[in-house]
This record gives sequence, structure tokens and C-alpha cells, in this order.
Amino acid sequence: MPSTHDWIDGPLGVVEGMFAASQNNPNSGWEEKAVEFFKEQLKEKDAHTWVPSLNDIPLHYLKPNSLVKFRCLIQDMFDPEFYMGVYETVDPSTKAKVLRCGKYKDVTECGVSPSLNHSKDPQFGFIFANIDVLISSFSLIPSHCYASSSQARVLPSTSYAPTRQKRSYEEDDDMDDMDDMDTQPQKQREPHTGPQSPTEHGNGDCKRQETEAPSSQTASASHLDLNFPLPGEKGPSCLVKVYKDWDSFKLNDTLEVYGILSVSPALSALADEKDASSSLLDPTECMETAEEQRVHSPPASLVPRIHMLYAKPLPHNNPLLPSAPLEDNSAFLSSTLSEMASVRAELLAYFTHVLMGDALAAEYLILHLISNVYSRRDVLPLGKFTLNLSGCPTVASYTERLYQVIQQLVPSSYYLGMSLQNMNQMRLVPKKDYVANRLVSGALQLARNTSLFLDETQLEQGQLDTTGVRNVTALGNLISWQKVDYDFNYHQMEFPCNINVLITSEGRSLLPSDCQIHLQPQIAPAHMEEYLSSIHMLPQASSQLNKFRIYLSVARLLDYSISDEVTKSVEDDFVDMRKDDPQSVSAEDLHRMLVVARLLSLSLGQTSLSRDSWQKAKHIEALRRSRMEQHKCVNGNEP
Repeated sequence: MPSTHDWIDGPLGVVEGMFAASQNNPNSGWEEKAVEFFKEQLKEKDAHTWVPSLNDIPLHYLKPNSLVKFRCLIQDMFDPEFYMGVYETVDPSTKAKVLRCGKYKDVTECGVSPSLNHSKDPQFGFIFANIDVLISSFSLIPSHCYASSSQARVLPSTSYAPTRQKRSYEEDDDMDDMDDMDTQPQKQREPHTGPQSPTEHGNGDCKRQETEAPSSQTASASHLDLNFPLPGEKGPSCLVKVYKDWDSFKLNDTLEVYGILSVSPALSALADEKDASSSLLDPTECMETAEEQRVHSPPASLVPRIHMLYAKPLPHNNPLLPSAPLEDNSAFLSSTLSEMASVRAELLAYFTHVLMGDALAAEYLILHLISNVYSRRDVLPLGKFTLNLSGCPTVASYTERLYQVIQQLVPSSYYLGMSLQNMNQMRLVPKKDYVANRLVSGALQLARNTSLFLDETQLEQGQLDTTGVRNVTALGNLISWQKVDYDFNYHQMEFPCNINVLITSEGRSLLPSDCQIHLQPQIAPAHMEEYLSSIHMLPQASSQLNKFRIYLSVARLLDYSISDEVTKSVEDDFVDMRKDDPQSVSAEDLHRMLVVARLLSLSLGQTSLSRDSWQKAKHIEALRRSRMEQHKCVNGNEP
């Protein structure tokens, strides 16, 4: 039985050992046994923490052909490619023939000696290649929590020294520090979070920024577009080779992949040879265009390959929670539920402070952050709760400060300043490039449960062009139907999503929303700017911040039900509310109250609707509607 060192440091040895043993029994099903072996090893307690992560460790610290893991979003799916599953080599001097396994490798073992036996046909198979990227717009949670939970120990690889044409993921100063160390770096590379703050990316500048090239290297790879969904994103990116059950993976799925790392420099050499000879090839002999070859065969130093052994879907992206479903962790779940009410009270007080003393708006912000599309009825997504927070001050960069507060609390987020320039220039919807045969990503290709912060206070007077109108329409469809229509030139293809959208605006938003609440600051206007400038951020390592992070993730993952008795009570209440004035409460109002009641229950750790939660939902909805009526009376009907 291979040791831990063997199956992590040398997984190909395990695979080839099983392949060799199968030669005496052709029907042994060795491929399935090999995959099952790694699955069983990873089921051992804490075994997954022994496997180095491509997200948390720089590529040059990882050993080629070792077992690695990678948290990712499936951004694109390439056409299948052929590989030699089994082939025979012959030693020219001894004429000895050996059967070899070509699975989980990019380069076959048949150089000058031994050489490929051309008299025996190899057995071909085919694989699908997925372009996978780090889950878009990671927030601040995983940057230290994932790395600190890992028990993998790695040293700078001495067997692999890639001639990198430009910096891959790590920054120059990180590399200088790491190269001086003889042990695993204490300062792990942080996965890119998208913009750390709205000011970092110039309010959503649409120009894609590539990683900086080192001064000692040429900029020959500057033409390579890594095609990240978000402007300014840096990686990591990876090609994942899938051998089996490829039809079970879908675009935009979030996965944790376990596989064999391939960073062979020969891949870059082969790509260069293809590029150089592409103009000389007979079109009948080459099915790929030069542009397609360039996109599908990026340098391994920039885009490493992972040959997948095993992958599991990610129910969440919060390293503070167990990776397994909550129902399988009864101890963790019961402990968390017992503290839900007290943590909620603390979070409510914090949000009230951030929202300038407005406790009602703080209530609705909590409900928004734990909302989740739990089902779909025909085209209607159930559970979404897009919130329009109107009345936001434009002084002291308030909306940007509010985003930074939310960014601290959720696993993934993205800030989109809705300036006229951004709306007219950004690519929000992914588009198919048929020349390169790839999906050119857009900013709305986001991971499930990403918090999308739309800052409408950035919108100024001006004219939306065709792109701007298309982008605003795409945002409206995302909010209303939780879908994004990808552009395939001759048609559109609908992709469902599950994105929490928060809209901040001065007046009523031009975009649709499920609920609007107008801020009522409890701060005197004369002291407003001073108060906003003093809003404090919780320290990243604080235990209170981690409690808030766990609370929001768990509340979103809880199951929920309504008993027949409570359903009858709600129906009776609705009839009573309409008795005196049938126009006072509509079916839409009832639907909103039911959504609010559901979220209120979950925010308290309750998995079924109680009479008390229903009454509280009615109460806060009445307060919100009363506030909106008062605001209309004072300011007139808003557009």
C-alpha cells in the first residue's frame, strides 16, 4: 500500500503500478481502481489538508507530477482532445518491448531511447479540457483561512525551473522574499480577490490588466489574454483535463479539483512549434486555426495543467465551515444554531452603526445577505432578495466604504460602479469567439452566491450607447430572473445564476429590485461627513468577524419549511388585511412578506416559519412601507 508521501508526491507511480499489475488481467478495471484509491485516501481524516493547493501556494513551490488541489470556477469548456492511453516502446539496443500508460500525462515517455513501437497501434482515448479559474472575486475570507488550514509542506521545486515569460500569480516582492527562504514560506500568496476596494480598479475600468512582466524577461507573452471574468484579476488560471464523466460538469460550476500537476516546459515548446509552423500546414491536416492553437495551448508557466483524478462540487466557499454538507456535521450545526440569535444581535448593531443609526435598514441588509435562490418555479427564481438601498450619501465615499464592510463578511463579492463610462465600455455578458473557439468572459460570469454591489451613485447625466443599453438590460435580467444570456453571435444562450445583488442609489434605482428601503440617518447633517469618515472596519483576524462570516454562510445554507397550520394562518391574515381595503395589500406584497418571513426565520436559526416570525415580518414590512410613503410625500413621486 503506497504511503502518504507516495500518493501525494508521486501519484503517477501509484497509477503506473496499478497499470502494470493489470497486464496479467486485462479486465481488472485498473482505471476505476486507481481513481477509487485516491478517493479513499482523501476520505481519511484531514487527508485533504495534506494536499498542496494551487490557490494558496506559488507554482514554483509545487513539485511537477505531484497531487495538488484547486478551488475553481469552470469558465470555459474546450473541445475533446485525443491522447495515447496505452502505447508500446522498444529499446533499440535490447529490442525489449514495454507497454506504457499515457494517462494523466501531457508528454509520453518515448524519447530517443526507448522509442515508440510504430508496428503496434496505440490505444487512444479522449479527454475534455476545462479552462478553470480561481473562483472570481474571492473576498478577504479565503486569503488566510484556507492557507492556515492546510497541513501541506512544500519546498521550492529544484526539478522544475520554468523560463517564465512574465509573472504568473505572485508579486515581485513576494518572490524575492520566498527565494531567500529554505522552508515553506510563512507569507502565502493570497488568491486574487478581484478589486480589494472600489478605488483599486478605478470604479470598474473595463480594460483587462495583465500581470506585470519582470524587467529581466521579454514581453513576448504580453499578447496572451488569460481571459479572466473580472477586470484587473490576476489568477491563478489552469487547464483541467477531465477523463471521465465530463458531461456531469457544467459551465460556471464551482469545484475543488484533485489531480496531477503538469508543468512540462515541453508544452510551451510544442505550442511554439505549432505557432511557427501553422502558416505552412495544409488546412486539411490541421483542424485548429492559429488563433485557436494560441488560446488552447498557453505556456505551462502561466497556465499549468491538472489531470483530474477526482472533483467535488463546492456547496460554499467559506473555509470557516466544514467542506461537507451541514447535515453531515451535526455537532458543528447544533453549536452554530445555538448562537445564531446572539450573533444576529451583534451583527445588527454593527450594521446599524455602518448605516448611520438606521436599525430598520440594518435588518433588511442582513436579510439580503443571507438570501439564496433555493428553487425555480418555471422561470421564476424563488428565494432571491435584491435590495435597493436608496438615500445613500455621496460624501466621504460612503458607498465604497459600505462595500468594503460587506466585502469583509462574504466569501466572494464584486463592486461595479455604474458610471456612464463603465456602462458604455465594459463587457458584462460573455461572448463566443468562433475564431479562437473560446468563450470570452464578462463581468457577470460570477460564482454562485457572489455579492454583486451595484453603485448607482456613480451614474451621471449622459447618453447610453448600444453597449450601455445592452449592459443595463443584462443587469435587469440578472436581477429579475437570475439569469445571464450569453452572446453566441447568432443566438443567445440562457445560463441560470444565483447572485445576490445590492443596489445603492440616491433616489429610486433605475434597475428593478425585490425591495427598496430609503436610508434615514440618525446623524445631524452637519456631522455627517465626520461620522462617515470614522466608520471603523473590524480587524481581519478578529473572532467577531469570523462569527459574522460563519453566521451569514450557515443561514444561507439552512433548509426551510412551512407547516400546513402556519400556511392556513398566513392565508387568514391575508384575507383579514384585505377586508377593509382590498388595494392595501396585493399578491406581490404577500409574496414579499413571505420572503421576508422566511429570511427572518433563517436569520434566527429557525428552519420553519413560526407565528412570531410571521408577525415580525408583517411589522417590519409595515414600517418600511410607511417610510417609503412618507418619503414620497416629502419628495414627490420619484422616477
